[in-house]
Amino acid sequence: MTYNYSQIVSDIDTRISKSGAKYYSQFYIGITNDIRRRLFTEHKVDEKNGWWVWYKASSKQIAQDAEEHYLYKGMQGDTGGGTDNSVYVYCYYITNNTEE
Repeated sequence: MTYNYSQIVSDIDTRISKSGAKYYSQFYIGITNDIRRRLFTEHKVDEKNGWWVWYKASSKQIAQDAEEHYLYKGMQGDTGGGTDNSVYVYCYYITNNTEE
């Protein structure tokens, strides 16, 4: 299933509000073409106990737009990453064990 911009933003907002976190800066946002490699290997997010979400966007542009939306709100991350097929948007709660 693919998601549009509104669906991605709405779901991330809902999940963050339920997480108990107070600041967007407590989260990392990014895009990738390989979600498991990026989240669990490179960022070292705890797959079983960590707070994380990901979405397959309907296009790379949609993924970038969602990423930029949250960077503007203060999430950690950076623009310009990924490849032409980087349509996965991911977000996770930053801990002492994650690597940003």
